[in-house]
Amino acid sequence: MNLREKCPMIYFDDLGDERGKLVVIEGGQTIPFEVKRVFYIYDSDGTVIRGQHANRKSEFVLINVAGKSKVRITDGKEEIFVELNRPMTGVYIPKMIWKDMYDFSKDSILLVLASTHYDGAEYIRNYEEYLKEVES
Repeated sequence: MNLREKCPMIYFDDLGDERGKLVVIEGGQTIPFEVKRVFYIYDSDGTVIRGQHANRKSEFVLINVAGKSKVRITDGKEEIFVELNRPMTGVYIPKMIWKDMYDFSKDSILLVLASTHYDGAEYIRNYEEYLKEVES
């Protein structure tokens, strides 16, 4: 399975009408896991790189609900780049995939849905360590 298949884009239905837009996101349905944690990144400078880690246990879905940002995703062998610029589109990132979020627009709000509660011990923050772990 290639990296694009491991990390597919997810498209949410726009259920809006003349009153405005409405996007519904449901854990275990439109999201391929039960959501345990939600956080968002905003007010990031366009030169800032966020993420820069992989997770041993957590899966994520990233959605830019406002503005835009880019994501570099790698499994240590293959690398893909995704631009998130629509609130009805997200990207799924499974366990043990390295991610860098960058090139945030001034109005960017990057919503992150996670499959686990926060546990700093499950983060791999050193890329060389990550490569050793995925190769073993």
